Amino acid sequence: MNLLFAIDDNVSTQLMTCLYSIVTNTPGKKFDAYVIQKERLQRTEEISAFCQKIGVNYHAIEVDPKIFADAPITDRYPETIYYRLLAHEYLPKELHRILYLDVDILVLNSLNSLYELDMGDKLYAAASHSALTNNMTEQFNKLRLGNYEAESYYNSGVLLMNLDEIRQKVKADDIFQYIKDNKLTLFLPDQDVLNALYGKEFVKIPDELYNYDARMSSIYTLLGNGEWNLDWVIDHTVVLHFCGRDKPWKEDYTTRYSGLYKHYARKAKLLMNN
Repeated sequence: MNLLFAIDDNVSTQLMTCLYSIVTNTPGKKFDAYVIQKERLQRTEEISAFCQKIGVNYHAIEVDPKIFADAPITDRYPETIYYRLLAHEYLPKELHRILYLDVDILVLNSLNSLYELDMGDKLYAAASHSALTNNMTEQFNKLRLGNYEAESYYNSGVLLMNLDEIRQKVKADDIFQYIKDNKLTLFLPDQDVLNALYGKEFVKIPDELYNYDARMSSIYTLLGNGEWNLDWVIDHTVVLHFCGRDKPWKEDYTTRYSGLYKHYARKAKLLMNN
């Protein structure tokens, strides 16, 4: 199973926590983790040693920092968020499929059902959080991005990539030109670009299973007629995503799933130190 991450030194620990949750809950698989980075991570040796302990093959991929020099960048949206847009240009050509994950994620159940999804000739598989907002937000995003024919607005934090099709259809020049023409209107830059240019090329997957927004537990409970409670999430949800500014590794994070994250983080830390 091929996994893709794009990080800097600020979230090395979170990468290891995420990987630990994946290996723990997807038994019997061989994992290759490709980590795109601007420059060699300071904790590379530690990450590599940790990956060896949990049976993951670690592959560091360094990207020329000049490539995204003109892309809009802020503290919240660092340069690394753009790396997934052109990941296919840096990954080995023999790879046909890879699963990109943000590192603010826990995997609670096996990834097999997601990874083995039939994508046909579509480029990506991803979830939408449109049911958690409202129809007006969905329509606003389509108007803002001009992708009226797309089924939805997709979250790019969990992105199954059909690399054979992507290599044929996703071009750097198209991405750079779109960023140049629209960088003043991009709210979530890399996600907006994917939706604007390739929104019609997505397979939609259920977010309650594959991209559960941890901030919205009360809304999920309503959407699931009371069934999608904490026990249901632990038993059924594959990807629990801690979207937004508040993160579970911060001391003041105390929402419903904070204890769950701290459990995996503690287990991963113990393994790191042994």
